[in-house]
Amino acid sequence: MIVAEDLTKVYTMGRVEVRALGGVSLEVAKGEFVGIMGASGSGKSTLLHILGLLDRPTTGAVTIDGTDVLSLSDHRRTLFRLNRLGYVFQDYALIGELTALENVYLTSLVRGDPKEEYLKKSTEILERVGLGDRIHHRQSELSGGEQQRVAIARALVNSPSILLADEPCANLDSQTSKSILDLFARLNEDLDQTIVMVSHEDWHKEYFCRVVTLRDGLIESVTECR
Repeated sequence: MIVAEDLTKVYTMGRVEVRALGGVSLEVAKGEFVGIMGASGSGKSTLLHILGLLDRPTTGAVTIDGTDVLSLSDHRRTLFRLNRLGYVFQDYALIGELTALENVYLTSLVRGDPKEEYLKKSTEILERVGLGDRIHHRQSELSGGEQQRVAIARALVNSPSILLADEPCANLDSQTSKSILDLFARLNEDLDQTIVMVSHEDWHKEYFCRVVTLRDGLIESVTECR
């Protein structure tokens, strides 16, 4: 499903070059729930952003579902992201003026999907994540856990091949974090949803199929968890 080969990423800051990734290769199979872990500055988010086509590597190759995604034009990369990938961020990235339902169907609206179809799909996915009674509430009326569930619903509404999550529990308490990870685990098991998630919490490992640990921009270890 995902094949990354010898990824490097170097940022230039004035006269200084900062190496975020130093040659990372990994594969993620369909239906896996993979955790990317490591200390702050190890390259976790950089790797996730490259796998999610939010950034380009300095060198290396990425293939997703058999497509060489780095060779795509900007327009085709955008379409690939909209149609094949879903994203969940630690800061939720919701639009405060919109309701939960409107936040979820926004990407479907951009895709040009029929209104009846995207309203039905968005309502159904909000019900699946436990927010069927909150669909008309705005961000200020939702708890942190509810906001993250809206973000998850938005990421899933277009039935992505891969769900990418960048520390989705970072701003949540431990009980709410557990509810979010339980939701991810159900999605992974019930829908065979492929998930790649960045985390820094050791207790999250019990949810992952496999953990890829980074250190200084390199893979330090790969551990099977279940």
